[in-house]
Amino acid sequence: MKQLVAQSQFHQTLGAGRLQPSPQKKDEILEDTNMNAQGKWLSVIAVLLLSLTATTPIAFGQAQHVRWDIISVNFTTTPATISADGVAFAKSPAPDNLTIKLTGAGTFVAPAGRRGGSAAASGGGTWEIFSPTEVSLASGTYSVTELVRFEFASPQTPGATIDNIGNQAEAANGTAVLRIEFSDGSQGILTVGCHGPGAPDGIFEGIATTKGFKTFYEVEDPAPGVDMNRTVFHVRQ
Repeated sequence: MKQLVAQSQFHQTLGAGRLQPSPQKKDEILEDTNMNAQGKWLSVIAVLLLSLTATTPIAFGQAQHVRWDIISVNFTTTPATISADGVAFAKSPAPDNLTIKLTGAGTFVAPAGRRGGSAAASGGGTWEIFSPTEVSLASGTYSVTELVRFEFASPQTPGATIDNIGNQAEAANGTAVLRIEFSDGSQGILTVGCHGPGAPDGIFEGIATTKGFKTFYEVEDPAPGVDMNRTVFHVRQ
């Protein structure tokens, strides 16, 4: 009988030893479990980030090769047809009340990651300044010398226009700030805003510029059915 009791106690002790690891062993098991869980979460996060990067290259990524245009719009077609060689206007504040008219187009490369400006910019157009009574005071040409900054806002709505300038799938909304030089020797900062189809709120449509110390910041809004004061960007990687 004593032998049976001893054997029973031995087996209970052995069984307990198998079922209940030591405190040190428990810590090791918990640590392994936590590391495995963290590894799984890191893998999920990595997959999500790669997916976002792959599906939204414009927002996250590479250098952007951009064309900008002050456009002409033919409203007699369905949808409307956009072409190059449009005009846009802006005014200086009172009591000056001068109006500047610009034509223009150009290209630039916006650095990856939205990191400021670029000297890889070209293009230009014509300028003309009018008095408050619409008398022409001066005119000439201007050239783009530098990209100060470009902010991509959104792609334009697919099929919203017939695009005679570029690939409509690359048409985009946003804002570009360009350094320019006028033919009379003065310099300026040209802002091109595009609030086209599918644009988010907060972007003006048209142009604003400085010329020397004068600020032509009163942007003339586009009017329905009137062919002026409109712009477009085409963006590719």
